[in-house]
Amino acid sequence: MKLKWLIILLFTPFVLLAQDAAQLMKEAINFEYQFKETEALAKYKQILINEPNNMKALLKSTELSCSTGERLPIKNDKRLTFESALSYAKRMLAIDSNNANSYYAMALANSKMAEIETENKKIIAFIRDVKINADIALKLNPNHAMANFIEGKWQYDMINYNWLKKLAAKTLYGGLAEPSLDNAIQYLEKCKSIEPYFVLNSLILAKAYRDNNNPAKAIETLQQTIKLPTRTIDDPAYKAEAQKLLDALQ
Repeated sequence: MKLKWLIILLFTPFVLLAQDAAQLMKEAINFEYQFKETEALAKYKQILINEPNNMKALLKSTELSCSTGERLPIKNDKRLTFESALSYAKRMLAIDSNNANSYYAMALANSKMAEIETENKKIIAFIRDVKINADIALKLNPNHAMANFIEGKWQYDMINYNWLKKLAAKTLYGGLAEPSLDNAIQYLEKCKSIEPYFVLNSLILAKAYRDNNNPAKAIETLQQTIKLPTRTIDDPAYKAEAQKLLDALQ
């Protein structure tokens, strides 16, 4: 009988931690549904205190650090938040280097670091890492919606980067295939087929069609974009941009 109670006492803390993590996960998801990303991020961070290897919490912490950091008005705060995102992604990769989500998280965090960096060599390194990690994610899982989005957006962005970044193209593309609008469209369409309600993907896809001299397809895609349901805090702004582009094309 004493042994039974000893076993109960030994395992009770682990059971309670599992219950706490499940409850925190539920609360975090509910906050996301309410577009309260800062509160959701805080819950995922709480989970990581007791479960530092929780891959879902690490992935969500990466994504939410990127999205919340994007809206911060102070550049240094933005940088610190994006650095946190990259730290979470690196932890994912250290835990499981055969997981497509680990490489998608790395690609996403590196894309944000490229936006905030001012030193050219570091910008180029971050941009290369976006492509390299997205490629690996898609090799592990060709149907990873977000990795297809990151890959497609990378292709589109590289076509439209300013002259300074184009100046470093030889360094940037060394060992990598050069980007094209056709490739961007291919990846973004793949993402759309998997995640049809992803507003930002649809918006960038429409821009890619417009820039690829296919206004009819751009108009069709924009018309679809503005009708999509609002699923993130940023979607209303994306749909407003889509409407503005649609008005300009029609």
